[in-house]
Parts: sequence; structure tokens; C-alpha cells
Amino acid sequence: MATRNTRIFSDLDLNFDAHPVSGDIVKKYDENAIKQSIKNLILTQNYERPFHSEIGSQIKSLLFELPTSMTSSLIKRQIVDTISNFEPRANILDVTVLLAQDNNGIYCTIVFTVLNTTTPVSVDLFLERTR
Repeated sequence: MATRNTRIFSDLDLNFDAHPVSGDIVKKYDENAIKQSIKNLILTQNYERPFHSEIGSQIKSLLFELPTSMTSSLIKRQIVDTISNFEPRANILDVTVLLAQDNNGIYCTIVFTVLNTTTPVSVDLFLERTR
């Protein structure tokens, strides 16, 4: 008899689209739910969430620094620390940070595996400065 992993991770879709049949808010499952969670954690600053000031990262403040190799390594360290501390469903395999001076931003690729799986999943982000 084959055993099946019944653990399913789910989150709400933050677009708040309605399901075409049931009318409920659409859910994201497994890899897509964790991808959304990682994006939210990285783009959230500390003290931005009420009653949970510890959740978030300092990446947005690092975007205003001069684009050097030190800045890219600090951003990489912030991404690894944030995901390690606040997303227990993801095991980080690799984080790549490329400075895009022409576009005034940073390309980030995060490769991870979901808990109890071996298939690598990647998240691509473009981080840019905003006022």
C-alpha cells in the first residue's frame, strides 16, 4: 500500500479573488502558499505589523545604500535570517542577489525545498526603492 503525504500547506490568496463557483476567497496551496509567505516576509519591515514588531526584515532600508558587494551580501544575509526565523516550512538551499544598477534595484532568487520534500522551488523577486 502506498503511503501519501497528507500534509497540505494553505494560505489565502492576497489578491482576494473570488472563486468562480463557490464565491469564497481563493486559497493557495503548498509551494505557492510558501512562495507568497516568503515574498511577504521579505517585503515587510520590522514594526510594520501591529503587535508583531519582530516579524520582517531591514531589506527596504538596505536598498538605499550604495550598490556594492557588501550591500548584496548584507541583503543576502537578511533574506536568509528572515526566512530561517519566520518560515519553518521552507529549507533554504541557495540565495542569489544581483545588483541591477541600470534599473535601480536588486534581483533576488531564493531556492528552497518545502518541508518533507526534496523538490527545489524558486522565488524570483525584484526589489526596488520606493519613497
